[in-house]
Amino acid sequence: MTDTPTLRTPLFDVHVRSGGKMVAFAGYEMPLHYADGIMREHVHTREFAGLFDVSHMGQAVLASEGGEYGPPAEALEALVPADVLNLKTGQQRYTQLLNSEGGIIDDLMIARSTSSAARGGLSLIVNASRKEQDYDYLQSNLPPGVTLVRRVDRALVALQGPAAYCVLEKACPAATELAFMQTACADIDGIPTEISRSGYTGEDGFEISVAAENAVALWDRLTADERVRPVGLGARDSLRLEAGLCLYGHDLDETTSPIEAGLSWSIQKRRRQSGGFAGADRVLRELAEGPARIRVGVKPDGKTPFRHGSTIFADESDEKQIGLITSGGFGPSVQHPVAMGYVRKDLAEVGRRHLARVRDKYLPFSIVEMPFFPHRFRR
Repeated sequence: MTDTPTLRTPLFDVHVRSGGKMVAFAGYEMPLHYADGIMREHVHTREFAGLFDVSHMGQAVLASEGGEYGPPAEALEALVPADVLNLKTGQQRYTQLLNSEGGIIDDLMIARSTSSAARGGLSLIVNASRKEQDYDYLQSNLPPGVTLVRRVDRALVALQGPAAYCVLEKACPAATELAFMQTACADIDGIPTEISRSGYTGEDGFEISVAAENAVALWDRLTADERVRPVGLGARDSLRLEAGLCLYGHDLDETTSPIEAGLSWSIQKRRRQSGGFAGADRVLRELAEGPARIRVGVKPDGKTPFRHGSTIFADESDEKQIGLITSGGFGPSVQHPVAMGYVRKDLAEVGRRHLARVRDKYLPFSIVEMPFFPHRFRR
């Protein structure tokens, strides 16, 4: 058996040059952190702006042969619970690819892009670890006349934090006019890009798609601003965890429904009423009756972080498991451990006290509201 070769993003040499500690992630060599370390990179992003290489994510276009928006939107609506048909030009939406049982194949961003590359259809951004599964699933369910095109010639970076707006204010005024979850095609100091006002840190910021050959020039232009520092995967994870955002493979998988995961807000009214998407029977039933378990915020009493896979019990004398920790770690901005997990719905109200089994010890925690750190998106 041969090992799968490790891939590199167009920014690999920049990361090495900048002292990035490179690790294998989703088939790529990616920076875990730089010289400052995870803690300082996390705090800097909250206070100023962090720049992340997310080029390992999958970028694709779903379009019709004739350039009409309706056919690709209808094709995608058969697989996701979001209202795709009513997306406005330049609007982005978060949704989930669902299987026939209502489980999540992947969570993704979709946009009715103004880019000519989108050919009047939809731009998609999918998770790196799920690219092949997503593309195969989409391809096998597309009607005649609708095509999926992988955009392998693109890089993707995320500029996140309260100073992100100021960094782009002069270099790209069009970007700073965007509201949260809006997109535009615009130049950054002469470099053509496709920009969305979005991200996965809980902070205001931008995700910027750029041709691979221009990725280094864009990275160097952005990091030339003293308010911007490169940030690796470690702080990206702690930032999204503090923001209460799901990570596929931890908080989401093919057995988990959007309702269990607390993502019902991403299902618009028309889809709740009409259904017509994969797994709709389960999703609509859980919307009406409630799921058996729900995702909750967890605050440990002590300093020991809870990790993915730790089991949850009502008390030490009851050996019946009532839940599972799916993400956990230390929250640098809140200065205590934070975690997320799934707990039986009847035992999941805020304020409930339970125990997590961590390395054969039962450690107490409280169920708390999420996010752990307030979102600061520009609404």
